[in-house]
Amino acid sequence: MERADIVIVGTGHGGAQAAIALRQNGFAGSIAMIGRDSETPYERPPLSKEYLAGEKPFERICIRPPQFWADKDIALHLRTAVVAVDAAAHEIVLSDESRVGYGQLIWAAGGDPRRLSCPGADLAGVHSVRTRADVDRMMAELEAGARRAVVVGGGYIGLEAAAVLRKLGCEVTLVEALPRVLARVAGEELSRFYEKEHRAHGVDVRLEAAVDRIEGDGERVTGVALGSGEVIPADLVVVGIGIVPSVGPLIAAGAAGANGVDVDELCRTSLPDIYAIGDCAAHANRYAAGAVIRLESVQNANDMATTAAKAICGNPQPYDAVPWFWSNQYDLRLQTVGLSIDHDETVLRGDPAERKFSIVYLKEGRVIALDCVNATKDYVQGRKLVEAGTKPEREALADTEISLKALV
Repeated sequence: MERADIVIVGTGHGGAQAAIALRQNGFAGSIAMIGRDSETPYERPPLSKEYLAGEKPFERICIRPPQFWADKDIALHLRTAVVAVDAAAHEIVLSDESRVGYGQLIWAAGGDPRRLSCPGADLAGVHSVRTRADVDRMMAELEAGARRAVVVGGGYIGLEAAAVLRKLGCEVTLVEALPRVLARVAGEELSRFYEKEHRAHGVDVRLEAAVDRIEGDGERVTGVALGSGEVIPADLVVVGIGIVPSVGPLIAAGAAGANGVDVDELCRTSLPDIYAIGDCAAHANRYAAGAVIRLESVQNANDMATTAAKAICGNPQPYDAVPWFWSNQYDLRLQTVGLSIDHDETVLRGDPAERKFSIVYLKEGRVIALDCVNATKDYVQGRKLVEAGTKPEREALADTEISLKALV
């Protein structure tokens, strides 16, 4: 049976950064990375942006060149699924029923795209955006002449995909079940701004619209039927309605967790010698007023990976990173810092009509988050306000002549 001192499950941002950070922090033991993907570790955010648009070749989104992993003596096991964890024996079970032993385990498996549960969801032409293979299939259909696209979901993935598909000349209809886009992650002002932008670029945005079924010719998708009875013709469908945390084997092994797997401030699960990081790790976050949450972001994956690596290397430093996110749509760069959960007030800084502005989110007078559109300086300086929990005057926040760093 194969064995490694550290086994990392998952080859995305978290898994890759965990391996890198272990070596950077002086870990000299054996490291094995196991992942279902067929490629060496690569960045996921560009999949719905530059990679889908054909602006970045795959080589440019690799986290490290393929040879890097061998040079650092990190064994990569690709196209390999972990189906069970034997915590008592310190072993994982692979899909071929073989076992791999570990000294310590880092679970960085992320999540699987949430699928539509309606009839027709499995037809050819219905796509998720999670792996290179997902996007390559979409690109092949576009090259073959697909031009009518329906995007289901008005979150970041859906909006980014809609923007790229419009750029590529597709007719795009975006279907969102809630009353506004970005409803789960942003305030109404930002939602309405992006809704207006997408409409201006020719996207047919349908809000409060439920998908009843996907229609097809027996093999391929031909349309999306809404609850209203309308059928929107479609050559391809992109589904961006969130992820399901990939934690089944850990929960089955006895790990605590409901929405994902629970971890402490050092990213340790309730199972001995098992850490969990990234999209699947539920943790108490001080930027969410101590609530236990999952964060689906590159920042969270990378910072948690470093936290776990340092703990393993004998230099424990509790996870306490300020959350940040970004999204590119058309010529708009959205940069978010902090979490706007439960905000009770917003301050608009700048003019949305000029397509350069920031929305500052407050809770009990404290700055808890900023959404910055084409306003990088606000994003950089606003981070300090979020970290410090500053309570500035509203008039000063709204005044673009006053730099945010002056308000810290």
